[in-house]
Amino acid sequence: MSSPRSIRVVGPGRAGSSLSDALSLAGWIVHEPIRRGDDVTRAALGVDVVIIATPDAAIAEVASLIEPVPTTVVAHLAGSLGLDVLGDHPMRAAVHPLVALPDQETGSLRLRSRAWFAVAANGSEAIDLIDELVTALGGRSFVVADDQRAEYHAAAVIASNHLVALLGQVERVAARAGIPFDAFIELAQSTIDNVTQLGPTAALTGPAARGDWATIERHRDVLPEDELEAYDALMRAARRLVDGAVRGNDGPSDND
Repeated sequence: MSSPRSIRVVGPGRAGSSLSDALSLAGWIVHEPIRRGDDVTRAALGVDVVIIATPDAAIAEVASLIEPVPTTVVAHLAGSLGLDVLGDHPMRAAVHPLVALPDQETGSLRLRSRAWFAVAANGSEAIDLIDELVTALGGRSFVVADDQRAEYHAAAVIASNHLVALLGQVERVAARAGIPFDAFIELAQSTIDNVTQLGPTAALTGPAARGDWATIERHRDVLPEDELEAYDALMRAARRLVDGAVRGNDGPSDND
């Protein structure tokens, strides 16, 4: 029977601590983390994987300070960065959990709940080890090449951060009408279910889907000025889905 894999985290913030806890519960040996101000030069010694979980802007500097070890994978958790920030380490990898990690307890649970991971590595041995890490957590993974990582991460930010900002707007507008926010959360959750089952285009309902411009103008008449920019932008995005479906059914227009 092979011995358990081992890991050390540099920068045990929310993401690093969540991953450490999740892997420990999955049977990996988790070494004492390296914190701000600690010497990182020997971080790669005696472990299978070193995870750099610092802010993105510090990854390159931290990686350059770690003494290379041929048998250790040096990896980062950044979604938008490629492998080049890890310098000349023999085995380099990226493993970005596609989940929100608000704190260690919640993050650890989510990482062990069939989470998706965006991975990359500079060789078969490194990717095999990262695959072991994902498998240990019961996760799923897809490979994102360096030149596509910014696009991938933009999609992740839209799916998570922008969704939160959108629901913040819902909360503000609902409050003006004296309606409890919880009612709209249930609507949003059911809409996500519809998108999961049908895809975005088929799941779209409401005035944008049916071209009800009179209703849309009534909305615009009552919304505060500082809410209109977001409303109009998302209405255009909704119409883009409708227009795309029409082109798909009828073929390209003369302007395509």
